[in-house]
Parts: sequence; C-alpha cells; structure tokens
Amino acid sequence: MNIPTQRPSWGVRLIARTLAAFGTAWLLPGVDLDQFTTAIWLSVVLALLNSTIKPLLVIFTIPLTVVTFGLFLLVINAGVVLLASDWVDGFTVVGFWSALAFSVVYSALSSMLEGQWKVRVQGARRG
Repeated sequence: MNIPTQRPSWGVRLIARTLAAFGTAWLLPGVDLDQFTTAIWLSVVLALLNSTIKPLLVIFTIPLTVVTFGLFLLVINAGVVLLASDWVDGFTVVGFWSALAFSVVYSALSSMLEGQWKVRVQGARRG
C-alpha cells in the first residue's frame, strides 16, 4: 500500500536546518558559530537567501552552469553561505573553500534530518 509522503512542516524544517547548521559548524574547522540562537537566525537567513537571491543567480548563470556540467551551482551555494556570514552576527566563515564545505555538509545533514522525520511519520501511520 502506497502512503503518500508529506513534506515536513516549516517548524520541523527550521529545527532540522538549525541542528544541521550547528552540527556543520561544529564539524568544520573554518566555520565558527557563536551560540545556538545564532544557528536559528542562520537557518532563517539561509532560507530567505535560498528562496530569493539564489534562484536569480541560477537563472543568470545558466550558460556557465551548463558549460561546467552543474558544478557552478556549488559556487553559487558557497556565495550564498558567504553572504549569510556577512548578514548574521556570530557566524563566521574563513574563506571560499570553508563556505563550499559548509554548503555541502549542511545540505546533506539537513536532508538526512528531514528525511528521518518523514520515515518516522510514515512508520507511525502504518502502525
């Protein structure tokens, strides 16, 4: 029996992304996050940047993205992280490579945490 998957609510996504930001900053040496409330603000700012500025950058750089087989999207992600580090006090990224590593690890952790929530909700519905 197929149970339709449901996207996590905005609160669950905020919690998952906050934990992912805090964990990623703890893991990577070039990234510094002062306190947990800073991770909450970082999650909000990254969500806003990813929904407003990032789509514009992706549209304007389509030719470059096609030529690099999509690898330029990683550069855009790193740029968004660097911009967020300028906007959020208490969040510091040392350079481009640290921002690139942060964006990759942050995406993986937040996807795993949000996916874990989906699995638990589906398991609860079956039981």
